[in-house]
Amino acid sequence: MTEDVESFRRRAREWIRANLQPATGVGQTLRGKGDDQDLAEVAHERKLQRMLFDAGFAGICVPKEYDGQGLTPAHQRAFNDELVGYEYPSRLQVPPMTPCMAVLLEFGTEEQKKRHVPAILKGEEVWMQLLSEPSGGSDVASALMSAVREGEEWVLNGSKIWTSGAWWADWGLVLARTNWDVPKHRGLTVFILPLDAPGVTVHRIEMLNGNREFCQEFLSDVRVPDTDRVGDVDDGWSVGVRWMFHERMQHNSPYVTRPTGATREGEKGSILKVVQDAGRIDDPIARELAGETLEIGLVSEALNHRVARGVMSGVMSDQAAAIGRLLMCVSLARQSTIAFEIAGALGGAWTGDDGEAAERGVDYLMRQTPSIGGGTTEMARNVVAERVLGMPREPSLDRNVPFRDVPRGSART
Repeated sequence: MTEDVESFRRRAREWIRANLQPATGVGQTLRGKGDDQDLAEVAHERKLQRMLFDAGFAGICVPKEYDGQGLTPAHQRAFNDELVGYEYPSRLQVPPMTPCMAVLLEFGTEEQKKRHVPAILKGEEVWMQLLSEPSGGSDVASALMSAVREGEEWVLNGSKIWTSGAWWADWGLVLARTNWDVPKHRGLTVFILPLDAPGVTVHRIEMLNGNREFCQEFLSDVRVPDTDRVGDVDDGWSVGVRWMFHERMQHNSPYVTRPTGATREGEKGSILKVVQDAGRIDDPIARELAGETLEIGLVSEALNHRVARGVMSGVMSDQAAAIGRLLMCVSLARQSTIAFEIAGALGGAWTGDDGEAAERGVDYLMRQTPSIGGGTTEMARNVVAERVLGMPREPSLDRNVPFRDVPRGSART
């Protein structure tokens, strides 16, 4: 018998209040942190994930045969509602739960799912997606990382980039090219990769704000058994299309545990602190800008819920997830701009006593990061136009051309 949602909600509320600490922040930040602090937070979040698992609250929508709870998205939403104001393992949700675990559940073999999904739910394995490449940007189908079969193994060579948290993660999903003599979408294959495998080198990238969470991975003759292949050979784009869907769903996915309205509550507390610490609490212009930030948060949350419900019920195409992705990117850029406008000079030159008004100039300079990572806003607009609204596709010069014949490098321009 499936536990009804209200009984589940009451049980979740009691457990959360008895076992979790009040939240001290809103999750990850784009600002730089020390390595020791990052590693300590990751270790703590692994413990939180194990607590959720032991209490029967991990993988609420994951089938029971893979150690999930086998419940419904409504049960997950009820848990997320009760989680508001409490700590949770934020780093272990996106991309570990989605898109990585979601892809395994949809395309993995039984052995792969039984081996990895329980470990992900327990916090024993943290997964990342090795997708973008230095030469391809958001055009992930133009992957140059090669995978050559040698008996029952594949030998991978190439580089991936912009992988968040690869330096402390355990496993990754990697998209590689296995056939150069067919059009680019038809010669790809997905593999499972342990990030500590021989031949894998992880290089950390320092951003403008000091953050070193993004990484570039170099694979040199990395051997992967064929049993760690996900999906059919040369059919990786079938996996990739769903991979992109799960990535765009992000925190709207039923596999993700996250306080309802976490972003909005974080924005509310943050923007009001910026107004206060900038000494503009009585300034009508600052108050109006803060109100715009809160309004954006309300609209974003409502739209994300609508899209998630539409996709899950089949009323909307799964490609509609790009709508939420697009709004998120545009909204975050605008909110960073507003915070900098309110902070004024303190956002560019600050002391340790300036509170939330400090460093807002750095955040402003980094405001386009969400519009690039995880697929650019231009890609999202194309998806909405072509796959949701049914508008004509843009011309593509490499369609139906064997990938080895597609110009690359300087000749491409």
